[in-house]
Amino acid sequence: MSPAAVRSFLLGGCAALALSGCVEPISPPPPAPVISAEYGQLLDDVRILSADDMEGRGTGTPGGERARAYVVSRLEALGVAPAGFGRLQRFEGMGPSPEGRVLYQGFNVLGMIPGTRVGDRYIVVSAHYDHVGTYGGQIYNGADDNASGVATLLELARRLKARPPEHSVILAAFDGEERGLLGAREFVKAPPVPLSSIALNLNFDMTARAETDGHLWVTGTYQHPNLRPILEPVPAVGPVSFAFGKDTPQDVGENNWVSASDHGAFFEKGVPFLYMGVDYHPDYHRPTDDFERIKPEVFTSATELAIAGFLALDRSLDR
Repeated sequence: MSPAAVRSFLLGGCAALALSGCVEPISPPPPAPVISAEYGQLLDDVRILSADDMEGRGTGTPGGERARAYVVSRLEALGVAPAGFGRLQRFEGMGPSPEGRVLYQGFNVLGMIPGTRVGDRYIVVSAHYDHVGTYGGQIYNGADDNASGVATLLELARRLKARPPEHSVILAAFDGEERGLLGAREFVKAPPVPLSSIALNLNFDMTARAETDGHLWVTGTYQHPNLRPILEPVPAVGPVSFAFGKDTPQDVGENNWVSASDHGAFFEKGVPFLYMGVDYHPDYHRPTDDFERIKPEVFTSATELAIAGFLALDRSLDR
């Protein structure tokens, strides 16, 4: 989430503090949550993607490659077909690093599920699988940012395979988000379908830690006011409800999320978008963003709410 925030982090913020040994002490995480059988795979996806052996899933690193292989294996296991030009979309792009701007090479992971009503119109559901890697001898596991969004995407894919959507759905696990939306910008530059056929980009980024305020925020209805009445009737799930905003001219700086994640690349190209994610929390872009800090009852509720939102949009668009 937030290329501006990660640039600050990489070029003198938390990374510099970590290297200098001046970071505040990190408290130990709480005990691991109990995983229910119903949501075992959803939570397993987050746990595996945010494990230490993924080394923070940095773009162009061995850990990023392992994360990519895992996402590919999950789509294959679900029987999700590749996109028109294949499962992987390679890209190169310049992005920030502790040493300055460098050239990154990465890969988007793509899947396609045909629609039953308007098969020639597409909803691109996206979530970035990369994170910021390792710094100062510490691994930034990125459980919420954004192993959680990828897990929500995979759970949606599982359900759409069992009950196909009305629109065709492109599932896009983007790489390079933390380096300046590199994977998303490659996608909109060379999409598997014409941009004019994309009805919506629905982007999941940080879907786990809604306990901060009880909300899964929806950004983009200021730009696309026709979408808000579709989502407003969707009821809360457990402790989590939709909140709308962080997209108006009055929302400034880090409180404006219109370009804060991969949906920003779609916004730049005039493609309708919505972003679903939780608000900032103390573990954001810190080595404490670990799986053990996720409350299963909150994350599963947020995922159910996100899926309910997708289904409402799928039913209502292009009517």
